Amino acid sequence: MRIEVLHIDDCPNWRGAGRLVQDALEVLGRSEPVSARLIESPEQAAGTAFAGSPTISVDGDDLFPTEVPVTELACRVFATPDGPAGLPTLEQVVERLRDHARSRA
Repeated sequence: MRIEVLHIDDCPNWRGAGRLVQDALEVLGRSEPVSARLIESPEQAAGTAFAGSPTISVDGDDLFPTEVPVTELACRVFATPDGPAGLPTLEQVVERLRDHARSRA
């Protein structure tokens, strides 16, 4: 699994997203590396799974896909059980990573 946190410079949540993914991998008993990639232009965003900062990309796909592609360099909002938030919950990330692994098996 190739995992990247795609982010913009001005978004404060990208580091937390990286930690969240590491925690989720630990829950799942996995140890894949998580890298971060700075997105600096709409053109650069268009060539990635970027859907706002942070985007958790797994094997080139957004772990939390949106219906409409986003290339604006802006912070992202996630739907969580407690309402909109700057990051998904640990449980959401664990579930999505588990689903991704199953779909690749």
